[in-house]
Amino acid sequence: MNTLRALLVSVLCLVAVAALSQQAGVPPDGAGTGRAVLLEINGPLGPATSDYVVRGIRDAEQQRAQLVIIQMDTPGGLDSAMRDIIKAILGSPVPVVTWVAPGGSRAASAGTYILYASHIAAMAPATNLGAATPVPVGGGQQPAPADPPADSGDDGADQGAGQDGSPDRPDPAPMKGGPEAKAVNDAVAYIRSLAEQRGRNADWAERAVRESASMTAERAVEENVIDLIAADMGELLQAIDGRTVSTDAGDVVIETGGLAVERVEPDWRTELLSVITSPTVAYMLLLAGIYGLIFEGYNPGAILPGVVGAICLLLALYAFQILPVNYAGLALIVLGVLMMIGEIFVPSFGALGIGGIIAFVVGSVILMDTDVPGFGVPLALIGSIALLGGSAVMAIVWFAMRARNRPIVSGREDMIGAEAVALGDFSGTGMVRVHGELWNAHAGAPVNQGQILRVKAMHGLTLEVEPDESKEN
Repeated sequence: MNTLRALLVSVLCLVAVAALSQQAGVPPDGAGTGRAVLLEINGPLGPATSDYVVRGIRDAEQQRAQLVIIQMDTPGGLDSAMRDIIKAILGSPVPVVTWVAPGGSRAASAGTYILYASHIAAMAPATNLGAATPVPVGGGQQPAPADPPADSGDDGADQGAGQDGSPDRPDPAPMKGGPEAKAVNDAVAYIRSLAEQRGRNADWAERAVRESASMTAERAVEENVIDLIAADMGELLQAIDGRTVSTDAGDVVIETGGLAVERVEPDWRTELLSVITSPTVAYMLLLAGIYGLIFEGYNPGAILPGVVGAICLLLALYAFQILPVNYAGLALIVLGVLMMIGEIFVPSFGALGIGGIIAFVVGSVILMDTDVPGFGVPLALIGSIALLGGSAVMAIVWFAMRARNRPIVSGREDMIGAEAVALGDFSGTGMVRVHGELWNAHAGAPVNQGQILRVKAMHGLTLEVEPDESKEN
């Protein structure tokens, strides 16, 4: 009874502590925490990046932070990851400042869209943005705009990263082509809508998509593409102090006086997602899963290959579910591996193995349905695995051909003509010893104990024997 009472008191104490901790962690309505959340984007945008940023913005809202700062340096990334981040920014009641920093960083491709979507867009000196043309799917070339009209009187925004002072070109004519033109037109409509919502230069935004135009930070401020230039965090906070921005919850005045900036590092979930959504890692997990399950199938009870294979396969399928995967390539990889394994058990003399290698290589090359930098399987890795599989297939064929030319050492064929020794006198049926084994034997003539015989036929488990005339004295 005392034990039960003590257990009940302990549980109530834990509940009370948890409740007090939760109340202490959430400030009362209307009370700011005097803190800004700093999120960092370094490298291509993928599922792990979008998960990190989206959860960071959501947590900032729940913790009543006054500001979210996204420090960005990216060459671009997946369209799905970019759109998830932009949706989180557009729906955030907390102002989001995107800052391309430090010097030498860039907001290329998908990064340009995120800059346009942010409540405040800032860049450090010696940074650039632009080149926002959608990357074609399936390895095709980017669609080229039609030749512009002869009249080039447009004196619009900056045209390219070169900053060579050349005269501006007019907007290109509508592009020809099917899916490529649709993708570009969709991207143009998307970035123009973001520019119009934030009051930024929509014409240059369209040019960045259609012509892959780029721009330096200094020109971006002049052309109303971004809001300001800030060399460091202190300068950034000072520059945005007192600005009014329109958020999902209404107009908000940014106050940065005495604001503490808290850097949010990626947690274990983001790190794990970053690892398994790497195309190279997902590719290796797929192969490990397939081979593990196959080895378990041919060696029932081994357990370890099956457990490891199942875990690897499930992780790979999860990664492929959120990566831009060509499922025809995935099917070709699985088929190729199965055909190479089948070469071990089916005497095809290389037909299955070579076909499997071809299917495996083709499937691996087309596996990732995008040309976004950082989201492809290295050709060197594909070649190494294909070379290893090809070597195994050639070794199997060599061993098969070598075994074919060897004399028969077992089975019915080996018994015919073998030497047998009678174990006793018998007429008709008796026992003989062949290759150290005891067999029932039938002879057409009387046989003496110890007599040397020859096997001339085999009927089930009975040998047909006759005297070996070469052994008789």
